[in-house]
Amino acid sequence: MAAPEDEAHMRAALGLAARGLGNTWPNPAVGCVLVKHGRVIGRGWTQPGGRPHAETVALECAGAEAAGATAYVTLEPCSHHGRTPPCCDALIRAGVRRVVVAMRDPDARVDGRGFARLRAAGIAVEEGLFGPEAAALNAGFVNRIRAGLPLVTLKLASTLDGRIATATGESRWITGDAARRAVHALRARHDAVLVGSGTVLADDPDLTCRIPGMDPVPMLRVIADARLRTPHDARLVRGAAEHPTWLLTGPGHRPSALSPYIQAGVQVVSVARGGALGLRPPEMLAALGARGVTRVLVEGGAGLAASLLGAGLVDRLVWFHAPGIMGAEGWPAAGPLGLEALASMPRFRLLGSAAVGCDVMSEFAKE
Repeated sequence: MAAPEDEAHMRAALGLAARGLGNTWPNPAVGCVLVKHGRVIGRGWTQPGGRPHAETVALECAGAEAAGATAYVTLEPCSHHGRTPPCCDALIRAGVRRVVVAMRDPDARVDGRGFARLRAAGIAVEEGLFGPEAAALNAGFVNRIRAGLPLVTLKLASTLDGRIATATGESRWITGDAARRAVHALRARHDAVLVGSGTVLADDPDLTCRIPGMDPVPMLRVIADARLRTPHDARLVRGAAEHPTWLLTGPGHRPSALSPYIQAGVQVVSVARGGALGLRPPEMLAALGARGVTRVLVEGGAGLAASLLGAGLVDRLVWFHAPGIMGAEGWPAAGPLGLEALASMPRFRLLGSAAVGCDVMSEFAKE
């Protein structure tokens, strides 16, 4: 059983790690707290773009006082040379006496090597304190390392009967201001926002993160568009030079058809064709994972939602319900899934629910 002080400091490290969500990809979001004689002498979390790492920030904060300290780290300190030197070497040089780690790094370049190097240097290492919490925090990073796919969160905003627009296509605004602010906070915790070309045509969104006082790394916007229906003057295209924008589309388009997007600063990513969406969902997500994306927020539309749900690729579901009924003529939140039996229905377990202004936000995880 862990000592109460160890638990308190690791909880603090997890809180610090959470600050980096959405800003650190392709690296994980890590937190570190340095403690000496019961006093916190340094703390840090992975900085935007993934560098510097949490341990480096905390050690710089502590300075010479780090000698003899205990380091609480949410993920095994790296042991390989990347764009920055190994964090385990930095801990060794600083003279840290003990390292308490929440979870092992699943990256094959680390995966126990960091622990071995620390122990070889005479540092006491303890592993597993709040491991499940750390794994949940970095589920996107773990999923990308193990399966090559980012964690997928599907965001839906609908009436109580699951409608996202009237029969004429009117959809602004079903939910209120507080719910829309909550969506921006969701965006800030994800690496990328993904929409289908139908949403671009219907809403012309810009998909940026607009929270007063918050300055996250520019949001990566991704469009799934098999047939290049995205208008050249869409806000996502016009803003591509300022906010990174990727266009997922099928192979075989004429260079002249792709040129307007490329000239605007859009990065075109070719993925395999197939399915109702025109693009195969597993290949879409694999293309994002291969480029370092760990967490994707899917914001529409119904066809994209159905494709991902039908393929079993939605890991989290965040549903905003507005207190109104639209009726059967309204557009459903998800397109056809082709289900013939209840046993085939995608199922989720409730994680929590809360009032957000006049609406209700419910969060679910895949069973």
